[in-house]
Amino acid sequence: MAKRLLPSLNRVLVEKLVQPKKTAGGILLPETSKQLNAAKVVAVGPGERDKAGNLIPVALKEGDTVLLPEYGGSEVKLAADKE
Repeated sequence: MAKRLLPSLNRVLVEKLVQPKKTAGGILLPETSKQLNAAKVVAVGPGERDKAGNLIPVALKEGDTVLLPEYGGSEVKLAADKE
């Protein structure tokens, strides 16, 4: 049985993108180069309600690419992940 994580409220589930080791032109990038914490949006919660009870949807959708703060979020490891 396949399991799927679904975020609640205005939460977003992302998968970190692997940074390339070399450029499209074949230039190797040094390990000390600035790494961006980019991620792909995997799932989006329905949003949250305002004081009047109206649903405010999340501005992101599945497939969007986002930048993550260096120390933000919570890491989740799944048994199906390949390391």
